[in-house]
Amino acid sequence: MKSITLQLPDSLGLDNKDVLHLFAASLYEKGKLTLGQAAEMAGITKGEFVEGLGKFDVSLFNFPAADLANDVKNA
Repeated sequence: MKSITLQLPDSLGLDNKDVLHLFAASLYEKGKLTLGQAAEMAGITKGEFVEGLGKFDVSLFNFPAADLANDVKNA
C-alpha cells in the first residue's frame, strides 16, 4: 500500500479523518474502489462510510446515468 503526505490549508477545516473519507469517497464515486474498500481506506465501517457520503455530495448509488436510462427503458 502506498502512503502520501499532504499539506492542506487550515482554512479548509478538514481533519485527517475527513481528508481520508473525502479521498475514499472520490475514488468510490469514480468506481475505482468498492464500498468496502473505500470504507477500509477511510478507516471506518461501511455504515459510517455510507452515512458520510452525503457530506461530500457523493451518491451511494454508484452507476452511470446511461445504465439508469436503459433500466427504465427495459422496465
